[in-house]
Amino acid sequence: MRLKIELHARDTKKFPFNYHYQFSSAIYLLLKFSSPEFSDFLHNIGYKLNGKPYKLFSFAVKFENYKTTSNEILLESPRIHLIITSPKIDEFIKNFVIGSFERTFCYLSFGGDEHKLLIKNMELLPEPEIKDEMRFTLSNPMVLSTLKEYKGKLSPYYLRPEDKVDINRILAGNLRSKYELVTQIHSKGNVELDWDEDYLRKHPRVTKKITINEHGRFPVDVIGIQAPFKIKGDPELIRIGYECGFGEKNSMGFGMAEVVYS
Repeated sequence: MRLKIELHARDTKKFPFNYHYQFSSAIYLLLKFSSPEFSDFLHNIGYKLNGKPYKLFSFAVKFENYKTTSNEILLESPRIHLIITSPKIDEFIKNFVIGSFERTFCYLSFGGDEHKLLIKNMELLPEPEIKDEMRFTLSNPMVLSTLKEYKGKLSPYYLRPEDKVDINRILAGNLRSKYELVTQIHSKGNVELDWDEDYLRKHPRVTKKITINEHGRFPVDVIGIQAPFKIKGDPELIRIGYECGFGEKNSMGFGMAEVVYS
């Protein structure tokens, strides 16, 4: 299920490019106003499978009218749209809606400065029909990683578009795990992803490095891929990707995708 929330920035016209951590924190805070226990569980523990936690939600931020500089987003309109997705309707969606109505605003903190965003409107978005072959665009980069040896120790390696075999193996396993957590049913389904080759030819660089918690004590750099893609296979796994986000670090907004209607 997806919600579209209209926000108004009251006291700032500038946003850094690395805003994912701050909006994720604002979402957890709104959940906390409805259910502190659920917010703490989701933030600190998450839904676990084989010892690995999943948050089972993602989001995208869309600025209505803006310009960019080398390191900032400059708003020309105060209106911002926050789209949130999760299959956990009773736990996540309802708590977020209640928290939003309770608070009517959210706070973002950038570089020690706190900014207030008013919650002006909220609407439920219609669900698309999910088939065994779909086309998507990414609102935020898709992050997929594996461990590789580097200088004698295993380190995360973030996959690039040319890592097709690893992309499909890791993405399918990630979607099967999310499906099992949501439905309590083990899936043997599979999916196969193909990036839009025309887009790749026109855009030689589709990887993006994003810093999470840029101004905090422990900033983390991740690399994701942002390009349109086609995915075919088990429609239930494709639906889970649409509802939770494709790939990793979905609670930071990564892997949020929109259906391309041809």
